[in-house]
Amino acid sequence: MNSFRLATRCARLKPSAIRQILKVTAAPDIISFAGGLPAPELFPLQDIGRATDETLREDGAASMQYGPTEGYLPLREWVCAHLAATVKLQASPDCVLITQGSQQGLDLVAKVLLDPGDRVLVENPSYVGALQAFGTYEAELVGIPSDENGMRAEELRRVLKSSTPKPKFLYLIPNFHNPTGTSLSAARRKEIVDLAAAHGVPVVEDDPYEQMRYSGEALPALGALPGAPDRLYLGTASKILCPGLRIAWLVSPDRTLYERLVSAKQASDLHTSSFAQRIVWRYVRQPGVFDAHVERLRTAYGCRRDAMLGALERHMPAGCRWTRPDGGLFIWVEVPPRIDTLELLAAAMAQKVAFVPGEPFWVGSGVRNTLRLNFSNASEERIEEGIRRLGNAIHCSLATAHCSVSIGFGHAPSDEQ
Repeated sequence: MNSFRLATRCARLKPSAIRQILKVTAAPDIISFAGGLPAPELFPLQDIGRATDETLREDGAASMQYGPTEGYLPLREWVCAHLAATVKLQASPDCVLITQGSQQGLDLVAKVLLDPGDRVLVENPSYVGALQAFGTYEAELVGIPSDENGMRAEELRRVLKSSTPKPKFLYLIPNFHNPTGTSLSAARRKEIVDLAAAHGVPVVEDDPYEQMRYSGEALPALGALPGAPDRLYLGTASKILCPGLRIAWLVSPDRTLYERLVSAKQASDLHTSSFAQRIVWRYVRQPGVFDAHVERLRTAYGCRRDAMLGALERHMPAGCRWTRPDGGLFIWVEVPPRIDTLELLAAAMAQKVAFVPGEPFWVGSGVRNTLRLNFSNASEERIEEGIRRLGNAIHCSLATAHCSVSIGFGHAPSDEQ
């Protein structure tokens, strides 16, 4: 008999729906739009190989040794320069904590800030990994409706006025949101920052896709705006280099909070890999290499985004709508309300195409007619064929004419089909 007694909070520990789907979509004959995977053929393996060789040759012993919990100082200095140049966020190295991917950063934020029953405001829908991290620490998640321009400021205002007790923090992905692909407009950024500051609610800004813009104008981080409230900023190398290195960063200008985050990380894993940190630093310091790689990603992913948007126009039935992202990895699709996308997935898999049903991304709304598509990890030819198969599966699932009820996202086909 098993004598281990699980903690009560383990009832909240659910396997990731996305990870479960990935287990059954790995077969080579499946065209998968499920995982938020960068394209492995675009990993800069030769340049990372050179950085690895240089690390072993010049800093081998230190790279294999224990290191400071805060992270490798030259890498933290690079993070500061990178954020200042890209999202206008000013930070000092003693505000930067190097983490094992952004997911660890979210876990540390939850561990340090949340007590059971604390309220966390999130976009609705929202990143399922954040919902898992906050839910594990028994937070009460409050979903704020969003549209093509991100979180709706008037809805946030309404919730902030009526929320008792005050929320612990507001969690946002302002650029190329996961799962919707939408970005918070400049006007919304100012409104939301002003609202959060007026109500004394800190902002946790998750920005994993900030370098992955294919159209439109880059916008500053929320924390770089005048009058920004207390904030945390999370970024990562997973999407712009490769996720296997597990290098990300958490920026906290609040010194007391930073020290608590460091202590929480010490209790979790002592420190992020000394070897991986030095590889990333030696890679990004090679003159011109990093910038050239980012441009290759933008070109390739921009073409794949355009290929998927074109295929959706050609193959989606009437009554379907979708977002038109300026960057990132995802397109969010709304199908007619009579279709449950959890059931649609089985029909799509029979046609050898996969996606992620939208239900796990929603907070308390019961919306079941949305799905997420990833465009970065498939060739343009496979995107065309995969969307054709998905369109066929949706056609087969429609018993009657489409219903026109919409939840507010997306672009409809230009021609009735």
